[in-house]
Amino acid sequence: MTNLVVGTAGHIDHGKSSLVRALTGIDPDRLKEEKERGITIELGFAHTAVGDTRIAFVDVPGHERFVRTMLAGVGGIDCVLLIVAADESVMPQTREHFDICCLLGIPRGIVVLTKSDLADSDTRALVRQDVAELVKGSFLESAPVLDVSATTGDGLDQLREAIAGQVTQVRRRPVEGAARLPIDRAFSMKGFGTVVTGTLVAGRIGIDDELIVQPGGRLVKVRGVQVHGRPSMEAIAGQRTAINLGGVDVGDVSRGETLLTPDTLSVTRRIDAELDLLRSARPLKHGARVRLHNGTAEVLGRVSIAGTSSEIAAGARELVRVRLEAPAVLTRGDRFIIRAYSPPVTIGGGVVLDPAPTRPGVRTAEGRASLDRLRIARDNGVGAVTAMIEAAGLAGIAQSSLAPRAGLTAAQVGIVLRTLGAQGVVMAGGRLIAAAPLAKASTALVALIAASHKAKPMSDGLPREEARERIFARVPAAIFEKVIDGLKAAKALVGAERLALPTHKASVAGADDQVRAAIIEAYRAGGLKPPDAAAIESSVKAPRPIVEKVTALLLREKVLVKLDTIVFHGAALQKLKEEVIALKDSAPGGRATVDVTAFKDRYGVSRKYAIPLLEFLDRERVTRRTGDVRLIL
Repeated sequence: MTNLVVGTAGHIDHGKSSLVRALTGIDPDRLKEEKERGITIELGFAHTAVGDTRIAFVDVPGHERFVRTMLAGVGGIDCVLLIVAADESVMPQTREHFDICCLLGIPRGIVVLTKSDLADSDTRALVRQDVAELVKGSFLESAPVLDVSATTGDGLDQLREAIAGQVTQVRRRPVEGAARLPIDRAFSMKGFGTVVTGTLVAGRIGIDDELIVQPGGRLVKVRGVQVHGRPSMEAIAGQRTAINLGGVDVGDVSRGETLLTPDTLSVTRRIDAELDLLRSARPLKHGARVRLHNGTAEVLGRVSIAGTSSEIAAGARELVRVRLEAPAVLTRGDRFIIRAYSPPVTIGGGVVLDPAPTRPGVRTAEGRASLDRLRIARDNGVGAVTAMIEAAGLAGIAQSSLAPRAGLTAAQVGIVLRTLGAQGVVMAGGRLIAAAPLAKASTALVALIAASHKAKPMSDGLPREEARERIFARVPAAIFEKVIDGLKAAKALVGAERLALPTHKASVAGADDQVRAAIIEAYRAGGLKPPDAAAIESSVKAPRPIVEKVTALLLREKVLVKLDTIVFHGAALQKLKEEVIALKDSAPGGRATVDVTAFKDRYGVSRKYAIPLLEFLDRERVTRRTGDVRLIL
């Protein structure tokens, strides 16, 4: 059987609940107070079947005080019955409910003139004119308009047929992929525990599924499923369902929360959106506090208008950022309603463009332009993700955020990733980065290294960590490494701990090649008894700062080697290693040892030199100390 969720909308006491009861035989007014007062206070639910179509009704309150409850019920419906009493015509809540249906993008509907037995034909004709004026230019402009009496039964069969006929025309909800159930009721049943109800807007929920209640992150397990009041192994998208949950107390779940597959939707306090303000509303000022309704949730927030405008004119459409005062579960493409903070009247609605924006503040030209790109790409998953990636700059966006943030299924994510790869988007550390900011960062890094060479010509490169802190401090380390690898592959960069341009040759300002050569020769001539710094300065005949800088450079180049506090020529140490290794070959039985005294005598050095030289041989694994002697390995 196919499923259809039908909602009622209209003014108080226009016969919404009576009509549902007449169609289904089920009284949607379930509260004692509702029956005593004769009005619907809470959401009411009923169901019936017409042929192969199972129809679930969501009966909503019509009184102004209960519009927020109406919003909790109307978000998940496929078709709306706009109820207008034939003896009263269009009333204030008729208009507000109709506006809400338009703003939420409800695709189909039927206009029902109830209490037709209480109005003559002339009156009904006038009411039809009022209704036609109300719905002109809307999704209900060509909708059927049926006269019905819940009291006499006139018109009920025609209405049932008209409702069943909607099933072939409404959009099909996505059954595959993540489950999403906005909770409109939560209660406890003896012997069962916590039960939540709602319209499953996407996916499927089966017994033993592990889900999460957001916001709040409470993990739950499905213990039972009912569809239309009957036990079922699973519920699928488009069905009204009751879910028995394990692992959570009823006091920890409430209307406005969402039951969903873990890690599939964004829990956010900030959204970028496209907002339509009703013609009947007052202009909305920048920074205005509003009530945002999505699904069954109501959250307070403040509206920031993109660009430099100070207000949104009545009837206008504008790009905005809404900063929420409490977390909400939203994804790209979700529709919402905004009501004024006080008095709480409906003033507009919109669609979420990005539930987790990373772009700059929307009041800037750059922020406004970024939202413009996102709006243009609204119906294109690749275009939307591309706009998000570009807005994120060098930081990119996490691949894992594509599904919850862009409202994509797993299959769509795969398609988007392949397309992005062909467009030059790069992956680094699980994040997607546009080619342009990577190229800009590469250019900036090369320029930074070039400036470092100019400022410190004797240095053999810019320290790696300094480069990262200067340009890549606010992005993951993997992105820095990606840029480094790319520059090295292009032969534009060399080095490891210190980064340098391939053309760079360390030099000391004020020192020519003769000074460098003289220092090298002084240490080479000294062999294993090198001169100290004062002697080098005297023999080279160069200022001390120059001698110190050149010596430091030669140490980094490993032309010179420092053992403890003494500087040796690298070639002298290499020759020492070769000579000591040769001693083993000439020793009887191939076993040779050396001690401090023998080493001093053989090489004519004092203990000052002998000890650091022997320790150097130990480190180089030429010798191994055993007591007072060293075994030549």
